This record gives sequence, C-alpha cells and structure tokens, in this order.
Amino acid sequence: MKYFIILLIGISLSISTVAQDTISVANFGLLPNTRENAVPYVRKAMDMAKKKKSAVLLFPKGRYDFWPQHCIERNYFESNTSDNNPKRLAILIDNMTNFNLDGDGSLFVMHDRMQPVTIDHSKQISLKNFSVDWDIPLTAQGEVVKISTEYFDVRINKLESPYVIEKGKLVFVGEGWKSPLFEIMEFQSDTKYVEPYTGDDQALGHDWYNYQVQEIESGVVRFSRAGGFLRYPVLGNWLVLRHSKRDHAGIFLLDSKDIHLDNINIHHTAGLGILSQYTENISFNKVKVIPNKQKGRFLSGHDDGFHFMGCKGLIKVENCEWAGLMDDPINIHGTCVRIIDLISATEIKCKFMHPQSKGMLWGKAGEIVSFIENKSMRSLAIGEIKSLKVLNKTEFIVEFIKPTPSLLKVGAALENLTWTPNVEIRNSVLGSCRARGLLISTPGKVVIEDNIFESSGSAILIAGDANQWYESGAVKDVLIRNNEFRYICMSSMYQFCEGIISVSPEIPQPDSKYPFHRNIRIENNTFHPFDYPILFAKSVDGLSFTGNKLIRSKKISPFHKRKFGFTFNACKHVLIKGNHVEGNVLGKEIKLENMSRKNLKLDTASYFKLTK
Repeated sequence: MKYFIILLIGISLSISTVAQDTISVANFGLLPNTRENAVPYVRKAMDMAKKKKSAVLLFPKGRYDFWPQHCIERNYFESNTSDNNPKRLAILIDNMTNFNLDGDGSLFVMHDRMQPVTIDHSKQISLKNFSVDWDIPLTAQGEVVKISTEYFDVRINKLESPYVIEKGKLVFVGEGWKSPLFEIMEFQSDTKYVEPYTGDDQALGHDWYNYQVQEIESGVVRFSRAGGFLRYPVLGNWLVLRHSKRDHAGIFLLDSKDIHLDNINIHHTAGLGILSQYTENISFNKVKVIPNKQKGRFLSGHDDGFHFMGCKGLIKVENCEWAGLMDDPINIHGTCVRIIDLISATEIKCKFMHPQSKGMLWGKAGEIVSFIENKSMRSLAIGEIKSLKVLNKTEFIVEFIKPTPSLLKVGAALENLTWTPNVEIRNSVLGSCRARGLLISTPGKVVIEDNIFESSGSAILIAGDANQWYESGAVKDVLIRNNEFRYICMSSMYQFCEGIISVSPEIPQPDSKYPFHRNIRIENNTFHPFDYPILFAKSVDGLSFTGNKLIRSKKISPFHKRKFGFTFNACKHVLIKGNHVEGNVLGKEIKLENMSRKNLKLDTASYFKLTK
C-alpha cells in the first residue's frame, strides 16, 4: 500500500509538472470572423503567456486578420532572404519555454508584407492546427483565355491581385506596396503540374521581357511583343505572375531548440515558407505548403517551402506536402564564408559572399570549422573557434585555438561543422513547383524514404559549393529508399538539373583523389523516366544504385541535352546492380569522366552499359 501511495504521488507530481495553463485570445476580447486587427490582442495574450512556466495560447476556430499596425518590428538577417529591415512580426514567441500555440483549425489572414510567426531563442515550442494565407497575395496568377500569333490574353482576378499598367508593363499593387512583374511560370489547368519544357524564362522564351501589355476589358490583359514571343502558353493553362521580393519568411525559427509543427497549412508567404536558422531539433507532421484550393489558386509560397540553414540535431519531416511553390520544397544547407585575409597564424578575416546571407552570426567560441580549398572543395583540416569578432554586416574575424593549416590561402572558405543536422524525410509529397524537389547538403545522417516526387526539375539535388551560392554541406551518409519518382520529374531545366537525382557540387577543378561527397545509397525506388538522364554524380566516394525499378514513361517527349542515363564525374567506388527495367528506358548508357573504369562495378546482366 505504501508503494502504491508513493506511485500515485509520483504520477501526480509528473502531471503537475507538465500541466499547462490555457490562455484563449477570446479572453482579451478578440473574436473570430470580425476582420479586426488581431495583433494587439495577441500581444497582450503573449505577455500573459510569458508569465507562465507552461502555457497554451488558443485561438477558437475561425478567421483572424493580422494587419501591420501594432506589429512588433525587429531587425532579422534571414538566410536566403532580402535584407529588408525591420521585419514586421504578427506573432512573436521570444525567450519562451514549453509553449504551445493551438489554432483549433483557424485561418490566419495576413495583410501587407509581414512575418506570420517568429520563434526566437525559445525551446520546447509547439505550433499546430492553423492555416496561413493572404487575401491579396504577393504573387499573382491568371488564366490564358485567348491566343493569337501576335498576342495572348490573360484573365486576372483584380480583387485578389489588383494591378496597374505603367509604360506598357504590368505592375501589381496591394496593401501598401507596388511591384512589377519579373517572371512567369506556367501550370497545367488539369494536373497543376508546371508545363513541361518551360522552366525559368522559357514560358514565353528567353527574350519575353520586351513585352507590352494593355487592358482590353476589366481583368483581362493582352500581352504582345514586337516580332511575337518565342513561345506562347497553352490555352486554358494558368500563369503564375511573379513579382515582389522575398523579404519575410512565413514562419521563422531562430536560435531555438525542440520545435514541433503539426497540422499546419501555409497557403502563401512573403518569402520562404518556413525558415529554420541556427535551430536544434525540429519536427514537422502534416505541414503543407500548398495552394488554397477554395480560392482556386495555383500559386502557394513565394519561394522555398521548408528552408534550413545552419541547423543541428534532428530535422524530421513526416506526412508533409508541397505544391505551387516558386522555388524548392525543401532546402537544407549551411553557409560557407570566404577567407579574404590571413591576419596571423590563428586569425582569419572572412566575408559573407552571397547578399542574402550577410548579417548572420556565423559562429561562436567552441564550434568546429572545416577549412575548404575552394577549387577542389577538399577539406584541408578542421579547427576550433576561440573567438569571433563582427566587423560589419558582411565581414568578421575568426580566431582559432590552434594555427590554421599551412596550405590555406586567401580565396579558400570556412564551413561551420557544428551546425549540421541529421535529416529524416518520410511519407511526403513533393509536388510540382518551380525548380527542384529536395536540396540536401549536410554531413549528418540522411534518410529519404517512402516519398512521392513530382518536381519540375531534378527531384533530389545534392550540391554544395564555396564559389557561387556558398551553400555548404558535403554529405557523408545518405539513404534514398522506397521513393516514387513520377514522370514529370526533370521536365524543365533549372540550375544543376543534370538528372532525376543530381549530385552536382560547384567544384571548379574536381579531383577524384579528394571526393567532396561520400556514401550515397539509392535503393528500391521506382522511377518513371521519359528522358535520358536518371542519375548524375560529381565527386562522390561510395555511390550505389541498386534494386530500383525503372518504368519508361511516354507521356511527354525527351528533350534534355544529356543523352546518358548515368554520368559519373571524378567518382570512386560506384555500384550499379540488381535494377529492374520495364519498357524501352532511354538512358541505357553510362558515361565516365575524370575517373577510371575500375571505380565502376556493374553486374553483367545489367540493362545499363558503359559507353565506348
């Protein structure tokens, strides 16, 4: 009996420890479906929640509108985002622990340019059960309603995407902003796939910018060009009319830990969908960045869906979905910085090279760094940071505990190895978006399994560079298993799209003695290739393509310049074995570049043959 009482007391203490106070926004006078500005009410509710050791902020189900007035404004340097500060923050979760935000199925509608949710220096945070959208999105769309040899007409919902015409150009206007059209993406009306063979600047041909537009009736604009367009869209298709900068993320996670997102729909954002930066342990379940079907939209996010820069711990993505994005569904990477001066044996002056990376705190004392020779991209050594001194937005000085390697030169790069995550992506649908599907650059353990890919470009890109984008992360352990790569993959060209799976780091002088990536296994997947290139790989040690099924698709015609199914450049220990082919799959030939034949193992019964 004594032990039973002690057990009950223990259970009671456990329950009291995790018990949370529920705070409803209704208690502060905020009611749903009123279109009143929710911001000041939510700020009061957050002030109360901060006083609790553990709290739930509840939004009774309905529509809540967030306007810029009364928003907290704060400077944030967000990776891969325009430096447009201060950011307007609709909901700020700052320096909090054990806090849950529960939308109860509500719709959060944003107005003007703003960041719906920001989590800063917090831990054990949960976001769930809400959707985010804009009445007037920061991207527009229109239906192609007429085509002539000299012009085509597009119908635009002027209530959703108001516009003006200035000097013959289409300019969209909204709640406090105005921005011109800068790019057009074409989507099929029935499948909602990106129209094949279009991609960047190809929907109308590369020289479409000399267009002229006129309104022929309210909401219908006519595009014309002297000499005609090099290509015309398909009648009945929808054009996503891109305008405005990426200046606010949808959900921004910074310097936080143990973050969980569940049952969230992101229908639109002013930039990256969910940006995670220097955050540890992030999980996503049933989080979707998809168009709002009720509004008949083909567009969703302004740019990437999930973007991770400099994270660590475990990134876990399950049962998620992306479609209609204007960039990649998932991008995971670190940031390389360039060495611009060797000050002493232990001190180096560095610079952020990409304009959308400046201002970030790149490293701290105790963190581990790799010294990268930028031409071959090989690591010369690793070192530990003693201190970091910020000079300005783009430059800083790093002091190391021990002397830097003797081979290190100005122009080389540094990579922060401390902030590199393990990744698991399962049971998700990477639907048709502009560009690629999954970009992965991390030396952590990566598992990609049981997903569906419908990418317009490459389904999976493993890149990394210290010369152009400066997105770091040489992979060491990647398993790509039991996924389905549908026929629409690789149907348009974008940067680095050399195969359905493209391992394409930016290495000016690849050297097979020093492979950049390692240990990539592609097994038991199903591919539906319509074209030649299946797998392209540069600078990999340990690459296997085994037990896969390849079924020829004839739904669209081949177009890619690369006429080999497999291309391996400066690779070692490559294995192709046990794959099953149905139909006349085009990519029968294997091409080797900058490597010897002994580094390829091919079973004798293989459908794929080494080119002569």
